[in-house]
Amino acid sequence: MYEWRKMTREEKLRALELRRLRNQPMHSPAHWDLAGQHQYLVTAACYEHRPIIGKNALRMTECEATVLETCRELAAETYAWSILPNHYHVLLKTDSIAQLLHGLGQFHGRSSFLWNGEDGERGRKVWYNCIERAIRSERHFWASLNYVHYNPVHHGLVKHLEDWPWSSAHEFLERVGPVKAAEIWSAYPIRDYGKKWDF
Repeated sequence: MYEWRKMTREEKLRALELRRLRNQPMHSPAHWDLAGQHQYLVTAACYEHRPIIGKNALRMTECEATVLETCRELAAETYAWSILPNHYHVLLKTDSIAQLLHGLGQFHGRSSFLWNGEDGERGRKVWYNCIERAIRSERHFWASLNYVHYNPVHHGLVKHLEDWPWSSAHEFLERVGPVKAAEIWSAYPIRDYGKKWDF
């Protein structure tokens, strides 16, 4: 995604040719609509990672509420989420990822129109993309949950994950308790989780 701008012309051509050979969309990750209940990490980012969501606390809160409402309607369970000024993550279970991504896409369209009007920036590209990553194992699930909750700390927004108000971290800590949360963190560290996803 964002590595594209750092590639040479030849690297871009090779990447596009590889995507063509794999029958993947030319400029976005492929979406897999698998039958049955599956767990996914869904991520959406503002274009060029601009902090459009984070213009103010009300916008952050409304974004969180709408993303969670969409997930409640189209997912069997929402395990974890974190809304940041320029992107969001949701760990969930659904039997139709395509329908869920379509619902989030509708929110992206409505929010783009609303926020561009509020900011006096008609025509501005607000969202870059919304992608899903299928959860492959129990280890992957717990590392993903830790990643989602730790994301505001990773980006320097807070010192402690439970201090970020637009996240499920505080609810998770209340549910499992600090001792169990520390055990999960220790057993499933994030280390380099998420690095080079954009390549």
